[in-house]
Amino acid sequence: MKYDLALLGAGGKMGRRCVANLRNHSDYNCHFLEIDPARRAELEAEGIRLAAAEEAIPVADIVVLAIPDMALRRGSAEVIPRMKAGAMVVVLDPAAPLAGHLPHRDDLTYYISHPSHPSVFNWEPTEEAQRDYYGGILAHQTVVSALMHGPDADFAVGDALTRVLFGPVTRNHRLTLEQMAILEPGFSETLSSTCIKKIRDGLDLVVAKGVPREAARDFILGHINIQLAVLFGELPIQFSDAAVKALNRAESILFKEGWEQIFEMDNIHEQIAAITTP
Repeated sequence: MKYDLALLGAGGKMGRRCVANLRNHSDYNCHFLEIDPARRAELEAEGIRLAAAEEAIPVADIVVLAIPDMALRRGSAEVIPRMKAGAMVVVLDPAAPLAGHLPHRDDLTYYISHPSHPSVFNWEPTEEAQRDYYGGILAHQTVVSALMHGPDADFAVGDALTRVLFGPVTRNHRLTLEQMAILEPGFSETLSSTCIKKIRDGLDLVVAKGVPREAARDFILGHINIQLAVLFGELPIQFSDAAVKALNRAESILFKEGWEQIFEMDNIHEQIAAITTP
């Protein structure tokens, strides 16, 4: 079956990657939409034909909302009422859906999907693929997805599309919407990005102490590599006794008691409100 697909936000960061993977795919008759004049000009210069919303949305079997979280409430309010019954809404991040920013219709399917991005433990056959850090071009990655509303059989439709949008995809993990939100923003942004940013801030601090920048950068990136391999079970070894003592001492200094609350749903909702409210 060939699906009529409308993609909104075709000129954005996520949209551009989706367009590249969709534009010549035989399973989808694609209608690309973009409202920003500069981005429209860029897409048209690349030979991408843009569609009009009033023509594409009412006939689409699938509508992909590749637009930022803060714009999703307004954008979806304009789009979802115009969709035909039985169509599928695809959103590429769990935040706005969990915040209740999507107008609900019982006669639509709502499918939420987000890429994991290529693992640090990926081994790709070429340097170009290895440097596809974001994914969706050459490097293999996994995806997490949720069927927020709709018949269970529609998950297969969303899964097939997900594997095109973010390909090459090795696994699509089916989760609940709440589980997706625990992973992002909770796990990936609130915890992981914050900790990694502090490591990056530490680079500037040790350079200010007189350590040559190149030496400090080489040293910490090498140590991050082995630390990740040990902590995530990629190597059958453990930290040295001295390293364990340093880690145990530092945890109580760097993290306040109760930091685990970031994974509680009340806190997840607070995080989502912060990133989806203009």
